[in-house]
Amino acid sequence: MQEGHKLKMDELNRKSVEEFKQAEKNPVIAVLENIRSAYNVGSVFRTADAFLLQAVYIVGYTCTPPHKEIKKTALGAEDTVEWQYFKTSEEAIRHLKSIGYKVYAVEQVARSLKLNQVQFSSSDNIAVIFGNEVTGVEQSTISHCDGFLEIPQMGMKHSLNIATAAGVVLWELTKKFVKV
Repeated sequence: MQEGHKLKMDELNRKSVEEFKQAEKNPVIAVLENIRSAYNVGSVFRTADAFLLQAVYIVGYTCTPPHKEIKKTALGAEDTVEWQYFKTSEEAIRHLKSIGYKVYAVEQVARSLKLNQVQFSSSDNIAVIFGNEVTGVEQSTISHCDGFLEIPQMGMKHSLNIATAAGVVLWELTKKFVKV
């Protein structure tokens, strides 16, 4: 194969739906709190599939599969990634802690940990909460979290679209599981 050759679909070693469902998942759960855009929800499902996340938890008025806009951006990941709906974030957090997860809000708060400086071990079970596109993670949710993660930003805006933020954070949390 020539270097720089763009891989064809059959060269990507993609898992089948059954192989994906049987694969050992990384101990990371993405929690989506009151996300307005179904396209953003679908994007997170697709990222969750790419990084073999344990699950996606959906909270509040965030839409759930099946939904045409989720389907459009998830490209089938909504059918492979495990997901669960919770009416409130407090309910989701209580459940996560009962199954051994540490819960972190992805939010700019006092004493947040910079994502590039945080060190989790491969044995840590981590859940990360991504909040609403405008208001972020609810203050009432923040008070129930074990900690806070912040993506360092150097520009003027200091905010990212939730789908982009999820990609950055979830990669950072799962890259240690990549097997060569």
